Amino acid sequence: MNKALIAIDKSKSFRVYLAISTSMVEDARKLHNTTPLATAALGRALTGAGLMGLQLKNKQDKLTIQFKGDGPAGEILVTANGAGNVKGYISNPDVDLPLKENGKLDVGGAVGTGTLTVIKDLGLREPYVGKIDLVSGEIGDDLTAYFFLSEQQSSSVALGVRIDTDYTTQAAGGMIIQMLPDAAPESVEELEKLLSEMTPISSLVEEIVRQSAGKTEEAVIDCLLDRIFRTLPEAFAVERLEYRDVKWDCDCSVERLEQVVISIGPKDLTEIIGEDGKAELVCQFCETKYQFDKAHLERLLKESLQREGNV
Repeated sequence: MNKALIAIDKSKSFRVYLAISTSMVEDARKLHNTTPLATAALGRALTGAGLMGLQLKNKQDKLTIQFKGDGPAGEILVTANGAGNVKGYISNPDVDLPLKENGKLDVGGAVGTGTLTVIKDLGLREPYVGKIDLVSGEIGDDLTAYFFLSEQQSSSVALGVRIDTDYTTQAAGGMIIQMLPDAAPESVEELEKLLSEMTPISSLVEEIVRQSAGKTEEAVIDCLLDRIFRTLPEAFAVERLEYRDVKWDCDCSVERLEQVVISIGPKDLTEIIGEDGKAELVCQFCETKYQFDKAHLERLLKESLQREGNV
């Protein structure tokens, strides 16, 4: 299932963005044929992007998140928009490392050290770009640091993916808690206590979904929200604001890939036509293959020449 919920506490001290993203992560696993470790890394990044997409004001607003480390996973690139559509890829879907001492998948070791870059296209003249050094490579820790260092926003990001014995996605989910201006000091103390004692979110998702068989997606995520925040005092009880969908969706098309071909430039495009007479482009996000025959390439070459003012 894929469902998200936006909530706020009674005192208006903090806002909650919560998502169950199991189906989205499983869709990505199938498309990219990822190992369990790659599924966990990419799944956390996809879920994080989906949650951050909920914070965008307009459906057409977009954000791109790049994790670029020196670990064997290579680059992880994910995008999301304000409508809840998410897509992404991992450079090395075959990455595999021994489990950590605690028996967990070593996402931090797979990502390594490097940088986290967030680009937000809000329809303005220039996109917003924020960049920090990776804190741990564990994705959630890095996004928490990004909010604090780049956006000066006190936040806590929890992300998790649980892999089944057959390597499919058993459970995936995430949560962002963001403090609001003039937050009550007591709320910070209560949240710190809650987070320090919180069960990993992937385990909570798996448990709640199993216990809520037959219920609507809204009811299931309601149960998850109640479970996470049940120990908070009544003054900070969370109230639901909005249910949203967060799902895998790749918006690639022939038209988009044509622009990629045109961007190659007349010189290289002429060489491709002369040497191969055809071209194949593959979408990095969804692995869809696009074929361009000679006539198609010649039409795109003409357009490329026109853009450069050579025709």
